[in-house]
Amino acid sequence: MHREPPPFFHRGPSPLARLTFFALLAIATMIADHRFGALEAVRLSLSVLVHPVQQLAGAPATALARVGEYFSSQDRLLRENEELKAKLLEFAAAAQQSKLLQAEQDHFLAMTPARSRFAADGLLAEILSHGRNPFVRKLVLDKGLTQGIKSGMPVIDDAGVVGQVTAVGTFTSEATLLTEKDQSVPVMLTRNGLRAIAVGSGKDGSIDVPFMPVSADIQNGDLFVTSGIDGTYPAGLVVARVTAVEKNAAYVFAKITAKPAAGVDNHRFVRILTATRPASPPPPTQADERRPVKERPPGKGRRQP
Repeated sequence: MHREPPPFFHRGPSPLARLTFFALLAIATMIADHRFGALEAVRLSLSVLVHPVQQLAGAPATALARVGEYFSSQDRLLRENEELKAKLLEFAAAAQQSKLLQAEQDHFLAMTPARSRFAADGLLAEILSHGRNPFVRKLVLDKGLTQGIKSGMPVIDDAGVVGQVTAVGTFTSEATLLTEKDQSVPVMLTRNGLRAIAVGSGKDGSIDVPFMPVSADIQNGDLFVTSGIDGTYPAGLVVARVTAVEKNAAYVFAKITAKPAAGVDNHRFVRILTATRPASPPPPTQADERRPVKERPPGKGRRQP
């Protein structure tokens, strides 16, 4: 029986036919998977098989990341611990000083007939928005005439003086910040009792202290508080801290710049002090000054021997 040898090259479909067939098969598979989820089980099975390989491949990087995080967290905890210890000591010293000052104040007030020139009355106000004028820094508060707010009342926060009420509406009011040019506050240094006038610079949120002699004892870090002599701001409210002192012998006055203690840029709630200073007696007139003083008769009021 004659048998032909097998062909040397296997003959089959052409490459183009194979490409067309597999392309159609791939498209049909994608359509079936997209519309009916036919390959969902296959993907889940492959993910289960590949997961250990992925974990093994990512193990070195995960270990290095955990080691780095451990050391960074240790450094962060040590740094935070040091900061907390420093703050604790600072707050402890401040608490002791406040107790001493409170005791001295109670002692002095107990010896005086008048308890205080100012009351502690005030209203908590929420800041609705900033002023419409971008060149003037003002705050719009949610308290107005209906709550008894009047123009000129001081506005404070938990750190110090914020500003002063300059415009009042029926339900809202407008407060001008302490750093504006037209705002001035009589202040006093807590270190030596030196009196001055703090005036808003109107720029970079700073406060100027003009007309201070070059020989004035003012240093960086000194704290200014309200002196209370103007009758608007109660005495003792924190105003600003000195940040720069420039003294030049060629000039009569020193250039002093201070930073406001209150958070004039991060407000949500402020307090409007509604208590006012009692009315002072009127100053003497010229008629009172010219009025002659009655002389005491000789011998009257004296004890006779």
